[in-house]
Amino acid sequence: MNIDVFTLFPDSFAWFNSQHHVRNAQELGHRVEAIDYRDSTTLTGRQVDDTPFGGGAGMVLRVDVVESALRDRYGNDPADRLPGRRVIALTPGGRVLDETLVEELSDSSDLTLLCGRYEGFDERIIEHFCTDQISLGRFVLAGGEIPAMAVCDAVLRKLPGVLGHADSAVEESFSAALDGQPEYPHYTRPAVWRDWAVPEILLSGDHGRIEAWRRAESQARGAANNSPDDG
Repeated sequence: MNIDVFTLFPDSFAWFNSQHHVRNAQELGHRVEAIDYRDSTTLTGRQVDDTPFGGGAGMVLRVDVVESALRDRYGNDPADRLPGRRVIALTPGGRVLDETLVEELSDSSDLTLLCGRYEGFDERIIEHFCTDQISLGRFVLAGGEIPAMAVCDAVLRKLPGVLGHADSAVEESFSAALDGQPEYPHYTRPAVWRDWAVPEILLSGDHGRIEAWRRAESQARGAANNSPDDG
């Protein structure tokens, strides 16, 4: 898988790319690269944004700047979307990232993530260059870098071999193996701490009962999360 992240702060991805599972992905031939919008802007002073038409606070990422960055990277008119490449704007109003979407994205070979900043994107970027909009939730961050890392992290760990153990990403929160429910509780040593004991069933060695207990706990957590608030 090849992931390009367009950003005004490419250095912020140095930490992300140093993470163990990301390095594993790279060693397996996958790639995550951060690309600076400023490197291809044709505007003086490496300008990338401008004030919004109609007035208002903040600055808006310009459509010509993003077009130049995409054209420089892929060698085509970005309005003529490349087959097989999903171009994703990271926006608060986009489709909320969940397990279903992560599975979808992990089946892609090429992803382009566009990070906004300030007041976000000129709408023509989204209308003409993008195939998708993705959000971490209904809240606003200073930019798209953290959402981009979240998308990359969630997608890369789905790829075979990235986590080291083939089963690591199978039975986890919201996976098909758990019927889309949250993961069950985990415990480790010591078995008792401050009179807080690990559930006895986990120490029993009876793997059938343990599996049944884990499924029941997962279902209970899902039911608790979906219950209406009291009052």
